[in-house]
Amino acid sequence: MDEVTIHAVSPDRFASILPAERAAAFASTLQRTQKVLDGRTLWQVNSTEHGGGVAEMLQSLLGYVLGAGIHTRWLVVDGDDGFFEVTKRIHFLLHGEAGDGRDLHPGDRAVYEHALADDVERIVDLVRPGDPVVLHDPQTLGLAPALRQAGAHVIWSCHIGADHPNRNTRAAWKFLLPYVEQTAAQGFSRRQHVWPGLDRSTVAVIPPCLDAFSPKNQHLDADTVDAILSAAAIIPAVSDGNADFVRQDGTPGTVSSHVRMIENDPLPVGAPIVTQISRWDPLKDHAGVLASFARHVSSDTGAHLVLAGPAPDSIVDDPGSQETLAELQRDWEALERSSQQRIHLACLPMKDAEENAAVVNALQRRSDVVVQKSLAEGFGLTVAEAMWKARPTIGTRVGGIQDQIDNGRSGILIDDPRDLAALGQAVTGLLEDYDKAVMMGVEGRQRVMDEYLAPCYLSRYLRLIDTVVTSDYSRPG
Repeated sequence: MDEVTIHAVSPDRFASILPAERAAAFASTLQRTQKVLDGRTLWQVNSTEHGGGVAEMLQSLLGYVLGAGIHTRWLVVDGDDGFFEVTKRIHFLLHGEAGDGRDLHPGDRAVYEHALADDVERIVDLVRPGDPVVLHDPQTLGLAPALRQAGAHVIWSCHIGADHPNRNTRAAWKFLLPYVEQTAAQGFSRRQHVWPGLDRSTVAVIPPCLDAFSPKNQHLDADTVDAILSAAAIIPAVSDGNADFVRQDGTPGTVSSHVRMIENDPLPVGAPIVTQISRWDPLKDHAGVLASFARHVSSDTGAHLVLAGPAPDSIVDDPGSQETLAELQRDWEALERSSQQRIHLACLPMKDAEENAAVVNALQRRSDVVVQKSLAEGFGLTVAEAMWKARPTIGTRVGGIQDQIDNGRSGILIDDPRDLAALGQAVTGLLEDYDKAVMMGVEGRQRVMDEYLAPCYLSRYLRLIDTVVTSDYSRPG
């Protein structure tokens, strides 16, 4: 088990973008939690320091909690290949998907618990009775029984689920339920993802959020966008600007690492860009975006497609990403050369997570249309990220994507996530109707301002933690 360093950041910075009443309410929530947790440590535990929405949220949000005087620590569980194979299977099943086609069995539970045994020993030594501990997603849930026995207040935060539960989903629930029963409360990203049979008095629905000041979401002017993309070797050098950004701790950063591009020719200067950025995961369906663009977005638009994701060897808790990327590359190679020339695959280096985030920020801001064609989704934070940057956004009507996009107003929803023609038509429509694209971008940014900025998420979670800590659930039964 590793500990991640958290850098304190003053939450007062949100006063510069929030209405005064909201800023005051946020400050009040932080002050109350600081008093409630005085003398305690708030622990956060997940499965990776880098990659994926949970890690990204923790990297930025915990700084504000620490900056508010709330003692906070972040731990990352260890795991071997067998552990992450089991948890990836659970990941697919919770989404209602078959994944590798294998059912969960008692041997999987043995692998899961054995891999967490050392983590259990370490965390029980660290956590004191009365400390609140937030466990994120299935990878960490197996720590719950020992933590409760040690007197901690355990909260499970589940960021994934299925809109329409099926036998796959129920199989995952059955596997995880013995651990969930040892938690004081559970947080879900969507009401539809709350498991049946849970005590609703212990359940909170808390959508994820983005940090407007993080390297992934901070404002970048057009020259800086071009400079960052040039420095990362995504576009040819076209700007005299500097490839600079501001790190989470306030120090300056500069993009210098090159993205591995799979392409025939570089992106033409000034070409319209359609982008999807997410993990190389079959449920994100990069392959469907590729096929839709090749078949249903005419070359007459002049547009190019960029499919981007993290370097697949950099995400330890996501086995299978290398294979998914390899399959996508084979699909790209099978295209006619005229289509190949319009489609670019980008593997973003993760050695420096904040530099990676700055590249994602620049790529989203340079895009004329952002797509998130998920087949299943917990929330889909890349949608909110694009909307915050006022980019016209197209998503599928699955999971939390449909919560974020007000169809026809703050973006476009595709009803059938496998309808390639509908996606192509939507992309073409936005490329050809500038005024509509601008309107959707403006509306999208406002929706994020109202619902999905960090103070919304933190206020909801801190209120849940306050409630749990003032109960006596942590006492061993």
